[in-house]
Amino acid sequence: MEQTDYLPLSMLNQLEYCERRFYLMHVQGEMEINAAVLDGTQQHERAHTSGSSTEGETTTHRRVYVWSDRLRIAGYADVVEETGSPPSPTSSLQPVEYKRGKIGKWLNDHVQLCAQAMCLEERTGAMIQHGYIFYFGSRRREPVELTPALRARTEAAVQRALAVVSLGVIPAPTDKRQKCHDCSLEPVCLPQETDVLTGRAAPRSRKHKPADDEALRE
Repeated sequence: MEQTDYLPLSMLNQLEYCERRFYLMHVQGEMEINAAVLDGTQQHERAHTSGSSTEGETTTHRRVYVWSDRLRIAGYADVVEETGSPPSPTSSLQPVEYKRGKIGKWLNDHVQLCAQAMCLEERTGAMIQHGYIFYFGSRRREPVELTPALRARTEAAVQRALAVVSLGVIPAPTDKRQKCHDCSLEPVCLPQETDVLTGRAAPRSRKHKPADDEALRE
C-alpha cells in the first residue's frame, strides 16, 4: 500500500515542469484526457506488466514500488535493471523510465528518474551512478548521469513541492509559455487569461492548438 502522506514520484515530474500544473493535478485533482495523454497511458500499459526476468547477467524487474522515508516520496519505477549479485563489487542497479514522444527541452523527466534512483539507494544501500529514459517517439534509451547537481535539483524539487502544498495557494502561470502550448491542462489553467486578470499582462488575441502535453508522458 502506498504511503498516503508521501509525495508521488510522478508529481515531481509535474512540479519540475510547472508549479501551477503540479498544484492543479496534485492538490485540485485536475486532469484533461486528450489523444496524446491516452496514447502515452496505453504505451505505458503495453510496455509494463509487473514481474522479473533474467537474461545473461541482467535481471529486469518491472513496475517496482520504491520509496524514501527521508524525502517522503514514493511511487513506481517502470523498470529496474540489476546486473550481478550484491555484495559483488561489479553488481549494479539502473532505473529505466519510459516516456511518450521524444526527449524534451526540460529536465522534469530527469528529476523523476533521479528520485527513483535515490529511493532505490535508500532501500538497498547501493550507489547508483546512472539510469536511462526510453522515449517511445525516438525508440532510444537516453543515458542520464545522476550527478551531484541533478541530485541537488531533485531534493530541491521535493522541498518546493511540499512548500507549494503547504502554502495552499495556486501558483502563477509559468513565464515559459512554450510549456503552456504543450500542456493538456491549458484550458483549465488559462494562463493568458489569468495574467490579464492579475495585471501581469495586457489582453491580446491567441491561437489555440491541441496540446501534445510534453509533461504528461507517464
